[in-house]
Amino acid sequence: MGAALWALRRFVVAVLTVLAVAILIFASVRLMPGSYIDVALGPLATAEQRAAAMSEAGLDQPVVVQFVQWIGGIVTGDLGRSFVSNVAIADEFALRLPVTATVALGAITLTVLVGIPLGFITALNAGSRGGGAGGRIASALGISLPEFVLGGLVVFAVSSLPLGLSVGGYRPIGEDPGAFVGSLVLPTLVLAVPSAAITARNTRDAVMNVLVEPHIDAVVARGSTRWFIVRHHIMRNAMPPVLTLLATIMATLLGGTVIVETIFNVPGIGAYLITALGRRDYAIIQAGVLLAAIVFIVANLVVDLVAASLDPRLKRRKA
Repeated sequence: MGAALWALRRFVVAVLTVLAVAILIFASVRLMPGSYIDVALGPLATAEQRAAAMSEAGLDQPVVVQFVQWIGGIVTGDLGRSFVSNVAIADEFALRLPVTATVALGAITLTVLVGIPLGFITALNAGSRGGGAGGRIASALGISLPEFVLGGLVVFAVSSLPLGLSVGGYRPIGEDPGAFVGSLVLPTLVLAVPSAAITARNTRDAVMNVLVEPHIDAVVARGSTRWFIVRHHIMRNAMPPVLTLLATIMATLLGGTVIVETIFNVPGIGAYLITALGRRDYAIIQAGVLLAAIVFIVANLVVDLVAASLDPRLKRRKA
């Protein structure tokens, strides 16, 4: 019963957080310099033209009414319509979501498959002659290269060197699945490198913290095998902070897709948001940022539940 109550409390906090984030997003979008009317009509528009455009976009209503209408639409699955094209945002997201999801899921998969083992190997070999220097150097190099720098280097290398790779050439998955996957390989790799490096560094730190615990010395003294110690004692205690980090990385990957989709000319949600930002298309910006926030909050909620199942003490700390 206590576990169910704790999970329910976490769920309520997540819902309230989404509501608070929605308020902040709505207010921030309208505080951006240069409104939709300014961008759409320009400085020479008459007062009558501006009033007509505001009425058509629904911006002439009180801010509170606009917010309530927007939240009501979100709850019913209506994300609104673009001010510029008048196309339903949900339809545009449905077309672009497979692209962004493929890049983000591919990046988080590589982050887990590369970052966590690299962190464990580096920590477990810290006492050896090399001291895991190779892993530390690789993670430091990956952290120091943000997506826009690494993406630029990759585009330069692919366009200048005979590597047999190409940038662009995107095809929808329904037309050519092979070309669809091939066009997303480079963006996925670029997005995964910094995330895998950060994960490796934090995994190493978490494992090192567990290795100095007294109970590890006791297990070693009993003659347990190295793999048994890693699997039953180190991994279980080191993973909760790593899972929390991965939840944060999942949200930041959505932000990273904005960069890589722009660099590699991939028509995903990130590129769609960049275009909407230049046009001050409020409805698209609000929906896109709220989607990223919901992914972040849900990921943290799931990670909290998983981490609590690994270490029940966390329930008492977070109660």
